[in-house]
Amino acid sequence: MPEYEDLQETYPGAGTFKFGHDAESCTAQINLVRRGTKRAICAALADFEGAPEAMPVVGRTDIVAHWNNTPALIVKTVKVQEVRYCDVNTNMAASDLGRDEFTAWRKATKAAIKLDHKFDPEMLLVFEFFQLIEDLDGRQIEPRS
Repeated sequence: MPEYEDLQETYPGAGTFKFGHDAESCTAQINLVRRGTKRAICAALADFEGAPEAMPVVGRTDIVAHWNNTPALIVKTVKVQEVRYCDVNTNMAASDLGRDEFTAWRKATKAAIKLDHKFDPEMLLVFEFFQLIEDLDGRQIEPRS
């Protein structure tokens, strides 16, 4: 019988989150992090109003999960920045999208925001810049109950 690792013992206090709004986008974004091109995630500030404990914090380590909730990556937050959608620069967009296509970032982010909020170009976004700590591919992880 294989030995399983409990990630909460290895990374105490780590939260868990998923990228995207579906399995396909989640997998694509995990792969971009693995390649080193995706180094940030952004969300509407309004997403955190009902859950302030979910707000990213510099120095915090988190578990990035696959869409089916199995652990994929460990990341550490290195910078958090609040910025209006209209003020996002090309470097920020490339860090989130995983490639240097500013117009594509604007289109994709606007569409994602509209799934949960009324879009306003002056709305505040939270940009969380992170560092990949560990790729969990192939690890024996203890199933969460």
